[in-house]
Amino acid sequence: MLKWLAAPLALALGAAPLAAQTETVLKEYFEGMTVSPKLAMPGTEDGIDVYPGSPRPVDYSQYASRLKRFGTAIKAGEPVTITKIKLKSKHIEFQLGGGGYGTFGEETSSSVPTAVAPKTKREQNLEADLTRETDPAKRRAIKEELDDLQAERERENARNRAAVAEAQEHRKQNIRQLRLEGGSRFNLHYTNEVRSEALTPQSVIAALAQYVDFGQLRASEPATSGWLHKGMLLQEADALLGPASTNSERKEGSLKVAERVYPSPNGRLTAWFVEGVLIRYTISSE
Repeated sequence: MLKWLAAPLALALGAAPLAAQTETVLKEYFEGMTVSPKLAMPGTEDGIDVYPGSPRPVDYSQYASRLKRFGTAIKAGEPVTITKIKLKSKHIEFQLGGGGYGTFGEETSSSVPTAVAPKTKREQNLEADLTRETDPAKRRAIKEELDDLQAERERENARNRAAVAEAQEHRKQNIRQLRLEGGSRFNLHYTNEVRSEALTPQSVIAALAQYVDFGQLRASEPATSGWLHKGMLLQEADALLGPASTNSERKEGSLKVAERVYPSPNGRLTAWFVEGVLIRYTISSE
């Protein structure tokens, strides 16, 4: 459970910078939710770049290149968990199933250094002797022995190169498998900065609606359910539970925070809404 949820919501929001507040709202809303991408997702932390509002939100040639290079980590239509939402200055990371292989500390290079067999002391001595010797017969004998030593050294180098090639292939296959198991992500890019109107759950859903199946959630219409769930709208909660016994609202930065207390058969139900969207509720005995 996030620390800010253990304290009164208003105090936690008031103590944090606006960007942190907004990221927390998005994290609380999305993380742990199961969705299904409508596109095959490449096995890389680069994921799929989306530019909401632009004439061509996705560069499909770049997308195809990443699929070809990194393989498919998440198939189209495959249910996957939203594992992290990360707000950056100019984009939002929408991470699925781990966010994609290749993040900090994960090995992405398949290269293996090649060991080169050094010249033996005998080979070095023979090379020195060859430069000093003037007798043709002795020079020929030195040269023959030197050729044998050089040939043996080249055979060792060839064995080293073969071992390195095999190790590189194993490493390449291992990294590719890790990519297929590491999830992927959507990166929502915005010009100059992520503006406040793009930082609501509904705006994120709208930006990704063409590429992600959110199930019953929609950007502009309420979700339906037989009980409370994250993402439910305030008016839906009121219709489901009846009038709140107490309610309060406050403005925290650009966010409107509402707290509603409803009577329920199981006790006191307290629900918190940010911009009219349910992000958390608790039930306690009266």
